[in-house]
Amino acid sequence: MEKMSGGEAIVQSLIANGVDTVFGMPGVQAYDVFDSLGRHQDKVKTISVRNEQGAGYMAMGYAKSSGRVGTYCVVPGPGVLNTAAALSSAYSAHAPVLCLTGQIPSDGIGLGLGHLHELPDQLATLKSLTKWSERINHPSQAPGLIAEAFEKLSTGRIRPVALETPWDVMDSSAAVDIKAATPGPRYQSEEVDLDTIAEAVELIRNAKNPMIAVGCGAINAGQEVLALAERLQAPVVSHRSGRGIVADDHIHGFNGVQGYELWPQTDLLIGIGSRLELQYDRWVDMPKGIKIIRIDIDPAQFFHRKPDVGIVADSVIALTELNRSLENKGVSFSDNTERLQEAKAAANKKIYGIQPQVDYLQAIREVMPRDGFISEESSQVGFSSIFGFPIYEPRTFVTCSYSGNLGYGFPTALGVKVANPDKAVVAITGDGGFMFCVNELATAVQFKINLVTLVFNNNCWYNVQRDQTAIFDGRQHVSDLVNPDFVKMAESFGATGYRVTSPDALKKVLLKAFVEDGPVVIEIPCDKGSESNPWPLLLPGADL
Repeated sequence: MEKMSGGEAIVQSLIANGVDTVFGMPGVQAYDVFDSLGRHQDKVKTISVRNEQGAGYMAMGYAKSSGRVGTYCVVPGPGVLNTAAALSSAYSAHAPVLCLTGQIPSDGIGLGLGHLHELPDQLATLKSLTKWSERINHPSQAPGLIAEAFEKLSTGRIRPVALETPWDVMDSSAAVDIKAATPGPRYQSEEVDLDTIAEAVELIRNAKNPMIAVGCGAINAGQEVLALAERLQAPVVSHRSGRGIVADDHIHGFNGVQGYELWPQTDLLIGIGSRLELQYDRWVDMPKGIKIIRIDIDPAQFFHRKPDVGIVADSVIALTELNRSLENKGVSFSDNTERLQEAKAAANKKIYGIQPQVDYLQAIREVMPRDGFISEESSQVGFSSIFGFPIYEPRTFVTCSYSGNLGYGFPTALGVKVANPDKAVVAITGDGGFMFCVNELATAVQFKINLVTLVFNNNCWYNVQRDQTAIFDGRQHVSDLVNPDFVKMAESFGATGYRVTSPDALKKVLLKAFVEDGPVVIEIPCDKGSESNPWPLLLPGADL
């Protein structure tokens, strides 16, 4: 037991749980946390941002790309609300993010007295955006509650959590047992129902054209997924968060457009850690008589889309048992290479028709190392990257999933680069989305974060303008934009700026950008005419 402030107890508890980076912005109700962070710079790095929104997104990018907990700390009230979009993105994308925030003094909570940064019910707000949220009411509670937070972040369905600490608790001192900060062994249940495994084996045995669909719940099960795919000679289809679990250049690795080529003949769908959004919501005409097997850690998923066989277990454990049972039963399928190759080739012809978006994506892929990261964004090229940018390793395609946040790409990619300083990281943005958090260029310069950001500039909200034209007899309203000179703007921040007008030119500039010692912004002017911007999500099998 050692006497310390609430802020010190929080920071020491974070360190005990392996946190090495905290994103955030210092403010009055969080001063003690930041003072403690400053005194522990040898153990934990602090990245200070220019808007709390950036802290939330950076923590998410750190978490999604590394699998480690992304932590951020902000003041209560407006500070928390500024991170709400990032928290909702972390929730939809199943990112292990820990939000730490202050709170008004304990004796004023819920009374509506008008304290600085007061919200009517901040904890309720946080609970609506997270898997679990609690309040630290005494410094001695910090280690135990932070241990519980990390347990929530590593078990079950992964989603963000939050802890708030009243101002008086943050800066008061008490005897604290930091040993309590480290929880016991954290692991998924090692048990799996063998009866459901046996039922799944029988469905597989009777299938002719199975398909495997993976989401981020299978992110750690790449080896087991591939073993199943090779035994069944089945495509492994990924949409967003599952990309790279099986590499796109492997015969069994399929994106959504490629997978749709095989959908009409599919008679068995095996979903692994996936909501099966593509197959149920995006693709048309569920094949008649198709059988569904689902593997998911969250049994509630089976009530939404009821499978014929539902296996409740961690994907690695379930697949290990399923593969073993299939081998013991002698279940295997004949070589299907030719059919898989033909489907990919047919889809790729359609994908390459999305121009110039795909040519730019291919240019990035040609010069980016195989283990490089890309963060997509709500933009024409970002949408196209969901199927048009080959991904070879899990976690390297960073997405906000169904949240679809405009402006998410650039700040999230900063967090990706912080978590992976020795890897190439590219953020794809449009001119509109980039301006949401352009202020974080200052953060990137200050901390020498070598993120390469591509700004595809068509001087409008192109999705809005296209829809307005189609829906309202050609009328457009407030969908044009007036932008700065992005190269000069980058340079004014102290970053490096380039402008390129072709995929070949982009390749040359990227090679230089990857070895800079700070952030790089590359502007790519784009024609906003519909003929040069085909709508990528009209491709068969492609959708958000």
